[in-house]
Amino acid sequence: MIIFATSDKGGTGRSVTSCNVAYRRALQGSNVCYLDFDFGSPTAGAIFGVEAAGQGTSSGSGLHSYLAGNVAEAEQLDVWTGSGLGGRWSKPLGAGRLTLLPGDFGGGEFPVDDAMVDRCCELFLSLDEEFELTLVDLSSGRSYATELVLRATADPAIAEKTARWLVFHRWTSQHIRAASSLVHGPQGILDTGTGCGHERRELEDGIRFVRTAVLEQGSAQLEGLRPEQEVWLQAINTDLQKLAGKLRLGTSMMLGSIPLDPVLQWREQIIVEDDISNTRIANAETGKAFEQLAERLTDDGMWEGL
Repeated sequence: MIIFATSDKGGTGRSVTSCNVAYRRALQGSNVCYLDFDFGSPTAGAIFGVEAAGQGTSSGSGLHSYLAGNVAEAEQLDVWTGSGLGGRWSKPLGAGRLTLLPGDFGGGEFPVDDAMVDRCCELFLSLDEEFELTLVDLSSGRSYATELVLRATADPAIAEKTARWLVFHRWTSQHIRAASSLVHGPQGILDTGTGCGHERRELEDGIRFVRTAVLEQGSAQLEGLRPEQEVWLQAINTDLQKLAGKLRLGTSMMLGSIPLDPVLQWREQIIVEDDISNTRIANAETGKAFEQLAERLTDDGMWEGL
């Protein structure tokens, strides 16, 4: 299965959430591959703690170089052995593979041509045979990366593979409107995908939304608020729920919700059990949200009939 992660705005937590979900899915026993298609800002290596690819790889074999036809194979890095985050990163018993295909250091967005689409198809097909889950982190907005994968997945050679989309947004009116526009608006995912040869309804059925940095009612982080502030927040939350429903990203279209966590606001990183149970720098609710989202990616019941 191939999962595409995107957002209309930067700062949604798309990459850090996607990396954490890939990590959790590997802990659940799946072989997971993570592709950094954020060509202008390839930071997945830094989130995973793989310093050799902290801002993309300098090997000359990153995804940008591969798609441009400069190398025959894209570089693959084993996160379990390549991370510099210390002993807590030793591969746990029962965990699956966790592999990173980094972008190139100093790369950037680029126009898409037919040869590039063919190489992208070949890459997706080969990884889908090797890994149970391939997670592709795209550049934000209406990017060349999004056009590339829509053209690639419309190819008959790969169209039969299961491909799903996660659209990340923060729980604010601006982000809700932007996420809806990215999917349903002019030149959005549905318009572009239809133009590439996708069946619109089928493509739409494979799209779900993920809310990030959400302050849940009753959260410990809201303790100490004045009664007036609590009433105001409840009213705003109700307004946001109505807006999300109106713009077709309400509860039935939401695959997961990631609570606001100070750790992720100050440092984009993988949250491991030690961060929750021992040092207690991260909240247990955040780890649970990542775990649930990782499980739901391939849960057909969470995707069908919505």
